[in-house]
Amino acid sequence: MQRGPVRDLVGAGHYLGVARLTEDEMRKRLEMLRIEHRDLDAAIEALSGTGAHDQLQVARLKKRKLRLKDQIALLEDYLIPDIIA
Repeated sequence: MQRGPVRDLVGAGHYLGVARLTEDEMRKRLEMLRIEHRDLDAAIEALSGTGAHDQLQVARLKKRKLRLKDQIALLEDYLIPDIIA
């Protein structure tokens, strides 16, 4: 049975693609999300660096980047257990 964060991630309509993921699949998905997040960061920087950048496009990329950050955080919370000392 899945724990809350991943079920919430799937239930919220995010595009994990399947209702149940193995831990290995989650780790692969996490790495893909991190890569996409870095790519978006580079794209935003490139658009912002040009004199004629499209504000709407930059805003959309930033919004997408924030959604990715949320998905990354949820998967990390699931995969990295809290250790209470």
